[in-house]
Amino acid sequence: MRTDNGHDLRHHGDAEVRDDGGSLVDLAVNVRADTPPVWLREHIAASLGGLAAYPDGRAARAAVAARHGLPVERVLLTAGAAEAFVLLARALKVRRPVVVHPQFTEPEAALRDAGHTVGRVLLRETDGFRLEAAAVPEDADLVVIGNPTNPTSVLHPADTIAALARPGRVLVVDEAFMDAVPGEREALAGRVDVPGLVVLRSLTKTWGLAGLRIGYVLAAPETIEDLQRAQPLWPVSTPALAAAEACVGPRAVAEAAHAAHRIAADRTHLLTGLARFGPAGLRVAGPAQGPFVLVRLPRASTVRRRLRDLGWAVRRGDTFPGLDEEWLRLAVRDRRTTDAFLEALGRALEL
Repeated sequence: MRTDNGHDLRHHGDAEVRDDGGSLVDLAVNVRADTPPVWLREHIAASLGGLAAYPDGRAARAAVAARHGLPVERVLLTAGAAEAFVLLARALKVRRPVVVHPQFTEPEAALRDAGHTVGRVLLRETDGFRLEAAAVPEDADLVVIGNPTNPTSVLHPADTIAALARPGRVLVVDEAFMDAVPGEREALAGRVDVPGLVVLRSLTKTWGLAGLRIGYVLAAPETIEDLQRAQPLWPVSTPALAAAEACVGPRAVAEAAHAAHRIAADRTHLLTGLARFGPAGLRVAGPAQGPFVLVRLPRASTVRRRLRDLGWAVRRGDTFPGLDEEWLRLAVRDRRTTDAFLEALGRALEL
């Protein structure tokens, strides 16, 4: 467990549904609920006949490169985005890394584990958790930010993030949830005009592949080479490579685009339902643009425990730097699930 100033940086949503939480309805984990689809499961299963051979990532790497219009030298396949954060922390020679919070805590945990002293830029609720470029120290030579950001669900303008680029600075943008944004507006993946840009993508969220571990890094060839040297041999399994190749193909991209619009509609339904709890003090951070929403609620920790008793798991917010125990993160689900959750939330607030 990696903690700092009371924040458990290694606590993630899956902790809410392990062990005695296995029977709960899961609104704690940001993995799309109706995945992986049958066609993808069958494609992955078909790769099992090749398990006797060592993994060959060339086809998957080329497919990712084609998906973003990049040469293969700008692509590195990883065992999920989490591995990419470890590689960045170990391989890059940086003096003053800075992480923009609240956001996914694994980048900071990986940097600290690698011996770095990590600076923080804390975005404020009063500003809608939106990025203020001037808040990032000029001498920061590594800056990490999520877009859309987990857990705030804020989608920062691409130009605002790109403005953080500086000579001698590595700018890491975690786009793990960008394919859940209709049109992937504000994406930086595929850009080659931003110096020092490193974009991380995950295929585990939209496609329900958290147990398979697959993601990738897009960066300048010299950065990819540095990260690749820090990887063990054959870091991505044959089934994960098969999934990567399939999930960046035209069929999958079109399906993800359709899902993004459905998620947006389902999020609107959730937000409309949450609005009726305004008199109870519930506030939604936003405007939310990801497949999850962040809410502030008096006695949130008590409400969270009551929801567990009623059969629901939600993500506590106090493990994110910049947040406290009054915050909860809720995954967007289908309308039927959302309606049942809103009813449970009403009961939890009444108890």
